[in-house]
Amino acid sequence: MTGYLLLAAAAFAAGVLNTIAGGGTFLTFPALVYTGVPVVAANATSAVAVFPGYLGGAIGFRREIAALARKRLLRIAAVTALGGLIGSLLLLISSNRAFSIVVPFLLATATLVFAFGERLQAWARQSRFGKPDGWVATLLVSLYGGYFNGGLGIVLLALFALWGMRDLNAMNGLKNGLSFVVSAISVAAFAAAGLVAWPQAVVMMVAATLGGYAGAPLARALPEKAVRATVIVVGAAMSMIFFARLFAV
Repeated sequence: MTGYLLLAAAAFAAGVLNTIAGGGTFLTFPALVYTGVPVVAANATSAVAVFPGYLGGAIGFRREIAALARKRLLRIAAVTALGGLIGSLLLLISSNRAFSIVVPFLLATATLVFAFGERLQAWARQSRFGKPDGWVATLLVSLYGGYFNGGLGIVLLALFALWGMRDLNAMNGLKNGLSFVVSAISVAAFAAAGLVAWPQAVVMMVAATLGGYAGAPLARALPEKAVRATVIVVGAAMSMIFFARLFAV
């Protein structure tokens, strides 16, 4: 019971964080590992736990998504689905030991991307190397999202800036929509492979949804800098903990 309460609390806080600034996976994944779920199954279950929030976000920005050219949107979604499928299949063939080695680096990378997301987006806007809807970059980002969901939203925003997008609402709408596509593919693959710890996942899905709803008024009340600093501290702490676990083995 204590473990489920911890998971519910982590998922609720993750829902709040995802609504305000992102980074909820920094809480759900370590909480699952701490309660004894093997790392590969924990990653799969974490993806399921935050899955409903992406759909809600996409629906909330449906007007902005609908404003995008349909052919362009379908092309982007198709490439995203392919990348998400490849990434999730890579996770399926990863052993717990191999994934344990990769996780600290993925967490650290996601934390750095989150910390320097604005600078990364500014660089992307000024870059001469960005091509609209560049399928290679889109495929790589979605592959990362299918394998490890942490920090996906920030990476997607940087990718959109690289394409030349400027409208933040349109970027957020597309981010939620593509995150939902990646997660849908991943969740289907993980469920079919029997990787999802469903009792934990159901509890966390409910808690994350409630947290996402509660996060809206908090987003208006809390200073953005304080929230972002909290996410960065949590991400850095989780990275160090998983590095310590890696070298302790």
